[in-house]
Amino acid sequence: MRNWNRLFVRQGFLLEEINEGVFDCQNESRENIAFLMETLEELFVDYVLANGVLKILSTTVLESEWLKAVNFDFRGRTEILQSKTLVLKEFDTYMAGAIRQLNRLGLTTSYCCDSHKQRHPRIGFVNEVDMEKVKKIMKILGVSRWQIHNQNITLGFDRHQLLDLAEQLSHLSPEMMEESIEEIKKQLFFKELETCLLIDGESGYEDSIREHVLNRLDGLVDHVAVDRKGNILAQKVYGHGRGSVILLNAHLDTVFGFDEGRQILKDRNIWTSSKGILGADDRAGVAVLLELAKEIPNSKFNGTVKFIFTVEEEIGLVGAKNVAEYFLWDVDAAFVADRRGHGDIVTSCGNYLDFCDEAFGTFLEDVAKDAGLKGWKCTAGGSSDTRIWASQGIQSVNLSVGYQNEHTSDEVLDVEACYETFKLLSEILQKEKDLRSIIRRINSINTDVIISIK
Repeated sequence: MRNWNRLFVRQGFLLEEINEGVFDCQNESRENIAFLMETLEELFVDYVLANGVLKILSTTVLESEWLKAVNFDFRGRTEILQSKTLVLKEFDTYMAGAIRQLNRLGLTTSYCCDSHKQRHPRIGFVNEVDMEKVKKIMKILGVSRWQIHNQNITLGFDRHQLLDLAEQLSHLSPEMMEESIEEIKKQLFFKELETCLLIDGESGYEDSIREHVLNRLDGLVDHVAVDRKGNILAQKVYGHGRGSVILLNAHLDTVFGFDEGRQILKDRNIWTSSKGILGADDRAGVAVLLELAKEIPNSKFNGTVKFIFTVEEEIGLVGAKNVAEYFLWDVDAAFVADRRGHGDIVTSCGNYLDFCDEAFGTFLEDVAKDAGLKGWKCTAGGSSDTRIWASQGIQSVNLSVGYQNEHTSDEVLDVEACYETFKLLSEILQKEKDLRSIIRRINSINTDVIISIK
């Protein structure tokens, strides 16, 4: 279930969220505020609007209910921009949010149509709009199917995905549009990383961060559930789905809670906490996985990805130990994002418990090298959820995500190193065929060894 802020954004309302359920409405037009009030009242939502501040007193509603409330007969019948003031009621229910965001970014639209289930959604732009910027946005957001003709773009997806497009566009700023595509993607990653670092959740009290992750996964996976222990288990089939089954894992808990009033201090690529722990162990890993969930649909990966966000890792791998074994039965390889430093591919616990075959680790080193990602080497490490997946016979590794001095007030996070982990995992998934081949080779050798022993 999406929170109020996400529902507002996806329908095109430009409100600034001050606190959970509290919004500054001063940048929104009277017409749109009136429409919002009508919608809230139709849903019997309790609210207070005073001095330009809206406070929602009721719990959020399902988006299906929200869409019924904002919809009405002949909505979006004109679909042509008549003035600089965008009146949301005049646009198609599924198109309003995307149109509002595009105009906010300086890409003035002239007309639109969400297709009414008959064709693909279409958007027209005024002659002054540089369509190269429109192409750039499509590439940044990973929209794979689109076609531009003159000042028009046709989007090759169902109209329901326009709501996701609106939400993605809301994370961009007009200033970002002057940066390179890679730099913009990095800035969006840093934004998600900071959001995760602001959410408290020590071992046993992971409710808030779990809710955030569930919200982020909404619409990005085929299935998602919270098991009896509190772990998030999600799954998504990509492409033809006949390739490898990959597990991506990070843990939700931090060793301590966040100090009240603490702030994140930024010195270029190094982030620290003003007091107490930063929580990069393992909020950094959580952010990497959330960004991958958005990125994989636009990659060449064909297969299945399972996401596991565990609880109570810091107090003995409790969450991982309680994951139902059936969820792991078909997994070929597991990648855990929960190692300090930069460039470590942890392939064993100390020198006594192997997580994977040596050839698997060597393959990952080669992927990093071929991608121009320097310094990635196999090494021994400590205990982590990795040992649980490895105990199931899964080729498993734990990857550095950039933090140091974890569990202390001296904790630091190199955000550039964290982003590089995201890039490495992206490259590994791009090479799914090679990954599948090395795993088959390892399994074949191991089978031959077992037969010869017998």
